[in-house]
Amino acid sequence: MTTETDAVDRPEDALDPRRWWALTVISVATLMVVLDASVINIALPHAQADLDISDANRQWAVTAYALTFGGLLLLGGRVVDFVGRKRVFLIGLIGFAAASILAGIAPNGMTLFAGRALQGVFAALLAPAALSLIAVTFTDPRERAKAFGVYGALQGAGGAVGLIAGGLLTEYTSWRWCLFVNTPIALAMALAALPVLKESRAEGTRRYDIPGALLVTTGLVAVVWGFTHAAEAGWNTPATWLLLAAGLALLALFVLVERRTAHPLLPLRVIWDRDRGGAFLASLLIGAGMFGLLLFLTYYLQVNLGYQPLRAGLAFLPFSAGIIAAATFGAPLVTRLGPKTLMTAGTAVTLAGTLVLTLLKPTEGYMTVVLPAMILTGLGLGAFFVALPNTALAGIAPSDTGVASAMISTTQQVGGAVGPALLNTLYVSALAGFLADRTGAVSHAVRLEGYVHGYRVAFLASAALFALALAAAGLLITSRRTSAATS
Repeated sequence: MTTETDAVDRPEDALDPRRWWALTVISVATLMVVLDASVINIALPHAQADLDISDANRQWAVTAYALTFGGLLLLGGRVVDFVGRKRVFLIGLIGFAAASILAGIAPNGMTLFAGRALQGVFAALLAPAALSLIAVTFTDPRERAKAFGVYGALQGAGGAVGLIAGGLLTEYTSWRWCLFVNTPIALAMALAALPVLKESRAEGTRRYDIPGALLVTTGLVAVVWGFTHAAEAGWNTPATWLLLAAGLALLALFVLVERRTAHPLLPLRVIWDRDRGGAFLASLLIGAGMFGLLLFLTYYLQVNLGYQPLRAGLAFLPFSAGIIAAATFGAPLVTRLGPKTLMTAGTAVTLAGTLVLTLLKPTEGYMTVVLPAMILTGLGLGAFFVALPNTALAGIAPSDTGVASAMISTTQQVGGAVGPALLNTLYVSALAGFLADRTGAVSHAVRLEGYVHGYRVAFLASAALFALALAAAGLLITSRRTSAATS
């Protein structure tokens, strides 16, 4: 048993005078996780060419990170609760810095994927620690809602910084520096965290569900591997369906283990709540659609439109600006309108923006198609993300704060692993079918048209995922409650 308890367990405590400094450190530290995602998108076409990575396997640079991140986040959430939120936060920062160096020096695709996977391991500690620290640091309801809004806005800023930094570093140095850049950020924030963050942990026995963590992670790997195999060998091969079936079986076994174990990785009470379960399902689908959309937009800008990395990074700024604006101005609306209203409205706007992308042309259309689509999707996603924690953490028991916080990032990262793998498979199949209808030598113009045909299929699949997210938020979430209101 531990003797130190959560701040939320002691409402009589005075407000922490350093809480806003703590929020700054937490937010800036976790910016590198967002920054890393946007940086790798800009750098990926160059890393793919440099390391001779195939089209079917390129998505592993995204999914290797997302798989370990999403697969281990629940374990990370439990570690955060019982080991100590500040301690785990610092471990996550230092480990992420080291893993970024490994990925940056990669001599081949496999080493890059391994480094990215290791980044995900430490991100799985960092992310739930960050959200949990905010939840226990801000005990005043209105301040907590504001803190989540500031956090969301800074995450959007991290995406913008990552896009510009990725463009600058890739164009003027090397794509490798897009990974090395994480190290100084992580180390500086680790030092800054020492004096301003307070340690807190939950009471209880320190037992960790290692079998559950292995089952969920290997199950997700099998599913993504199945999609990758389908892109390489087709959907009609036994290996593709064997991998997908094995992945689903492992995930089903994970649920059974969680029902029976005394110390589950994911206490099912956390997701059985209808509002919370609907929020997590919508978050999963949003993550799948968003990560896949960004991957193919990157290739469209750099391959079809011929943008250099810096210009491609700048071209994404309206997307990040939309997230920042919606998170900033949407925060006060969470308590006025309720999180469900913002989540459904934001998802609907995101869906509309994604459908605009199906109007892409092979060699033109940034101002008329991509720009308005980016603005719409950015605004929609920003509104969704600022409202999500207020539903997901509403009414949660103090001892489950870490695991519930972890589930927010888990659903987004699991979606971020499965979405690009699925969409890349559909893209490769669509492109192969398009080119198969052409006889003789394929000109560059025809090939660019084929790429856009594949992108359109991928964007339609993203739109379908967003439509499912809209249905999940609209039909499953019933309450107007917020975490601020119940904490």
